[in-house]
Amino acid sequence: MRRIRRKIGMVFQHFNLVHRSKVITNVLAGRLGYVNPAWSLLNRFPKEDVEKAIKQLERVGIAEKAYQRADELSGGQQQRVGIARALMQDPKMVLADEPVASLDPVLAHSIMSHLEDINKNDGVSVLCSLHFLDLVHRYADRVVALNEGKLVFEGLPKDIDDNKFKEIYGRDAERVG
Repeated sequence: MRRIRRKIGMVFQHFNLVHRSKVITNVLAGRLGYVNPAWSLLNRFPKEDVEKAIKQLERVGIAEKAYQRADELSGGQQQRVGIARALMQDPKMVLADEPVASLDPVLAHSIMSHLEDINKNDGVSVLCSLHFLDLVHRYADRVVALNEGKLVFEGLPKDIDDNKFKEIYGRDAERVG
């Protein structure tokens, strides 16, 4: 089970960072499934993993923050740390649980662009929970809509317009923004 889990990266709504730890330590946490647990307790990681962590931080545009505490970062920066941490797993799939729910629209697009890049350029499947129809239309290739845990729609983003959105989620459902 551990081998399967380490190939699934997670990006969380509330970032799930260790706030008192440095950014680099949070990113290296993505390697925990690959390293000796005793060494990880001491925050000892192979040099190659540290270099890889810096590269992932460069990829998401915050390498200069590597040695700052995680709680010194903005929300968008913290979410980029979460993406870098997920990439450290060399994932085949990334599960993103409302990765933009606590971000403003500009940052939301920035985070979604990083996830899109991972999908298109790395060939990693990205399964993303979104509640914003505009983001679904812009970034999704396929849509699955659930209501009270039941499948109520499966198809293409273009097939969900405002009327279909209200049909799925109720007459009070509206676009945000």
